[in-house]
Amino acid sequence: MCELFAMSARQPANVRFSLEEFSRHGGLAGPHKDGWGIAWYEGADVRLVKEPSAASDSACLGFIQDHPFRSATVVGHIRRATQGRLTLANTQPFTRELGGLVHVFAHNGDLDGARLRTSFQLGAYHPVGETDSEYAFCALLERLSALWREPKQAPPVAMRLALVAEFATGLRALGPANFLYADGDALFV
Repeated sequence: MCELFAMSARQPANVRFSLEEFSRHGGLAGPHKDGWGIAWYEGADVRLVKEPSAASDSACLGFIQDHPFRSATVVGHIRRATQGRLTLANTQPFTRELGGLVHVFAHNGDLDGARLRTSFQLGAYHPVGETDSEYAFCALLERLSALWREPKQAPPVAMRLALVAEFATGLRALGPANFLYADGDALFV
């Protein structure tokens, strides 16, 4: 399975030293060589960098380490593929817009795909790739969309937390599932 990395801080912080370990785990210290990605918020938008190859060999990740950024919310993922080909579309984190804000999702697990599709229906959101992870993200956004009525205005955190917790409970029945979800206002783990 994959490994997840996240940071949430009151003030923008640098994650350079954490990225060094992240990079090492992506092919050197572990079997997670099937892709990597990192997303960080810059104001109301997200900068997303990902590759369907080992983080430990990535010149792009090396560049990010040599040119550190500061952010209050960071979501990272290193992939050990269990579902889907080794393509950019299947590499996490995934991002989508909802309510005028960018939402970010990364998942570690291996869900029963057939049961996932029958248990969680999609509407406006659909995967670009083939993974259970992206399907789960689209299903989560489908449920959250009922809460996001005002553009660029996050619903009360208690409402979002209750919905995310209920969603996580539903995923548990389908296999191992840990995930990180950020909505531009809060990080849910």
